[in-house]
Amino acid sequence: MDELKIRSTTVIGVVRDGKAALGSDGQVTFGNTVLKGNAKKLRKLYNGTVIAGFAGSTSDALTLFDKFEAKLEEYRGNLPRAAVELGKEWRNDKMLRRLEAMLAIVSKDQAFLVSGNGDVIEPESGIVAIGSGGPFALAAARAFVQDPNRTPREIVEGALNIAGDICIYTNRNISVEEL
Repeated sequence: MDELKIRSTTVIGVVRDGKAALGSDGQVTFGNTVLKGNAKKLRKLYNGTVIAGFAGSTSDALTLFDKFEAKLEEYRGNLPRAAVELGKEWRNDKMLRRLEAMLAIVSKDQAFLVSGNGDVIEPESGIVAIGSGGPFALAAARAFVQDPNRTPREIVEGALNIAGDICIYTNRNISVEEL
């Protein structure tokens, strides 16, 4: 029998023209059962200048939020440095290596994905997406970003709604934070 896994989510962020939005759905599942439909997967950090969202185990993600916020404080809000240092610590620490989560992070001018393998990726498109619905949301956002009149929030909301229609681990109970 396959091991039951807690799955969630779709998180997508868009950075454009000095503005950013990061959004997520609210669904948490265990195996083939929806446990919760209104989970909060986003957090503003470093005096509201950075937004982070998670996919994966909730308790693991909360640990990562705390670790990442400490790195932001340590490096005085230097987002790239904080992300790289978190990735290094995550990869090298025996306990952190066991955490099953990913972070999507945005500021007004940068987006990053940080994984448990120590990967720190800054997408060239300014769009970051994680979770089981991430590829669907990413594809939609890439289409929406072609319209120069759409705001980051509009792109994120549209992408999450499309992912919610396609991915069974994603719902349309959307949360969006903006910078």
